[in-house]
Amino acid sequence: MSSHEKQVAARRPFAIPPFTPANYQSFFLAGAICCTLSHGAMTPIDVVKTRIQIDPTFKGLGFVSGTRQIITNEGASTLLTGFGPTAVGYFVQGGAKFAGYEFWKKEFAEVAGDQETAVLHRTAIYLGAASIAEFFADILLTPLEATRIRLVSERNYATGLISGFTRLAREGGLRELYAGFLPILCKQIPYAIGQFTVNEFCHEVIYRNMSPSTRASLSPTSNLVIALGSGITAGFAAAILSQPADTLLSQINKGHGPKGSMVYRLGYLAREAGVRGLFVGLGPRMIMTAGLVSSQFLMYGAIKRALGAPPGLEIHKEVK
Repeated sequence: MSSHEKQVAARRPFAIPPFTPANYQSFFLAGAICCTLSHGAMTPIDVVKTRIQIDPTFKGLGFVSGTRQIITNEGASTLLTGFGPTAVGYFVQGGAKFAGYEFWKKEFAEVAGDQETAVLHRTAIYLGAASIAEFFADILLTPLEATRIRLVSERNYATGLISGFTRLAREGGLRELYAGFLPILCKQIPYAIGQFTVNEFCHEVIYRNMSPSTRASLSPTSNLVIALGSGITAGFAAAILSQPADTLLSQINKGHGPKGSMVYRLGYLAREAGVRGLFVGLGPRMIMTAGLVSSQFLMYGAIKRALGAPPGLEIHKEVK
């Protein structure tokens, strides 16, 4: 037997779980619930962040001073502006994203064919699965995100989700509802990459430094700390990677920028803002995103277990 044949024979077949349609329904529901709860809870932070990005009267304010100005001038209830489209938008987006990531990670692992090849190309698998899942999820999210930003940025635009969505659809049609599709892809795909890929590698680094027996005997508290720390780190990465496009998305949905193609408008607004302007509001958004991502992973795992769904596919590099 040649050396190449020995290497092929030594490769371990990949034990890929046979996920059923019922499993994917559980993944979707778990993702939908965790994203709805986490994004809904973060609505006040997102309101302040959006105002800092697009409202000239908030220029130069930080998160705390911006919050005080909103409460003083408009009342505390203003901090919940956009809760409706946030909850509905991230219900469908979260379900599609988490279930889609599980699906595409499994599909790409099957294409790899064996354990060693999948582990060798695990970064590409994570990036591809996160990107494709997010692309389809954003088709569902974009109209609702446009409605949310319009409600937050324009006072008295509408009374809530239905009236705001209806007005935006009536006045602008599909073109306005999907005006932010390209920038939201530019925002959400890097976000998903940071969220899933960094979380995977954080877990891998931690598990690689402990024996299989130690990992198997971890207490619930230890598992919670690992999941929380990995989620917070992934949240910071997601916020930094997606911040420039998040700023541009707010500007586009506000109607800023010249006429022309979306690529031209994005380029113009990016040049106008500059590097510093594109990262305005990053501090509050990092706080928000760290809380979002870590809470999502914690809730996603707990809801999956409650629904009796299997754990996701793991292709981490093992200790030699």
